[in-house]
This record gives sequence, C-alpha cells and structure tokens, in this order.
Amino acid sequence: MKILETIDLTKKYGKGDIEVVALDKVNLTINKGEFIAIIGPSGSGKSTLLHLLGGLEKPSKGFVKIEEQNISDMHENKLARYRRKNIGFIFQQYNLIPVLDVRENIKMPLMLDKASIDEKYIDDIVNFLGLKEREKHLPNQLSGGQQQRVAIGRALAPKPSIILADEPTGNLDTKTTEEVLKLLKDSIKKYNQTLVMITHNEEIARMADRVIYIKDGKLI
Repeated sequence: MKILETIDLTKKYGKGDIEVVALDKVNLTINKGEFIAIIGPSGSGKSTLLHLLGGLEKPSKGFVKIEEQNISDMHENKLARYRRKNIGFIFQQYNLIPVLDVRENIKMPLMLDKASIDEKYIDDIVNFLGLKEREKHLPNQLSGGQQQRVAIGRALAPKPSIILADEPTGNLDTKTTEEVLKLLKDSIKKYNQTLVMITHNEEIARMADRVIYIKDGKLI
C-alpha cells in the first residue's frame, strides 16, 4: 500500500545566473512498511529531498503526498501540527532537550500537542530501546549511542505515518553504528513503521529493503 508519493518534486535556490537546481523533477513512491535508503555523494540533493518529504522546506514545483494528503500546499501552522503527529524525524545531531530526562524527551512531541499519552506504549519503547535504567538521566549523562536511541524513541512516540532519518549514525563509531542501525531496523518491524533514511555509506544502505541513488538532484 502506497504511503508516500512525490510528483515532479523540484527545489531551486537563487535566481538568474546564481540559480541552483538542488532537486529536479523527482518522482518517487514508497510503500507502507518499507525501509528505504537514499544514497548519494555530498551535494547530490539527498538532504534537500528528505527535508521536502518531511515538510521542513517547500518545493519550488511539484508536491509531496503522505497517505494521499498533499503536505506541500499546507499553511505553515497546519503543517507544523501535521509534522508532529504524522512524521518522525531522526537527525545526525540528536536534538534532545538538555533539561528533559530520557522519558520526557521521548514524550516531547506528544506534550507539545497536548495529546493523550499512552504510558504503556512509552514503557514498551523505553524497554525495547534498552533505556529503562537510564529513564531519569539527562542527555549529557548519556553516550552518543544512548542519545540516538532516545531520538529513535521520540520519533516512534506519536505513532507517525512515516519516519525520516538524516545520517542517523554520522556521529557514532563503527560498533555503535551497527548497534543503532540494527535497533532502528528492528523497531521499524516491531512498530510497523515506514523508514526513509539518507546516507552516503554503501554498507549502511545495504541494510535497507530498497536503495535509491541520487546524483545532481536526480534519481538514477
């Protein structure tokens, strides 16, 4: 079942002689439950694509649909609410709130929306990610791998339609990278999620169900 679709998705920066086409008429379909890796060299447009898929930027042309909902035409306030409920983000920089403990950071998207919180579901996430003994710790009391586990939990907490990951292991050593990637892949299966991850690493990309290559703003 199709969960995400882009139609002629284009992003340009600048005008005239200094215009740069970062993304050029990208057409992409992703099915529910897939783990997709988008791979390409630096400057290929992969981060721009992820930002457009997540509604963090507006396209110059074309549009993004998530579960048949066109997010590219949404007003910014509506889009912000939609993102919190329907799109989970995992970044290279963990972006945790330093004054919140592990559990509070995981629940943060729900607290921002003043949504009801399924504490049993949060318990399950915390246990699955191996964070039970660290539940009351602040981010600066955690290792890099543990912080990224919290970020994974935060992405899962709202039960989103899709999770987008931007080089999620870029700051981790090789051993921790393997652990986090396995955990991420297992969590997607356990919670029946769809994952789109960008990377420049071929070995990491091979863990995905499908690999999409991008170069000079075009899928190849």
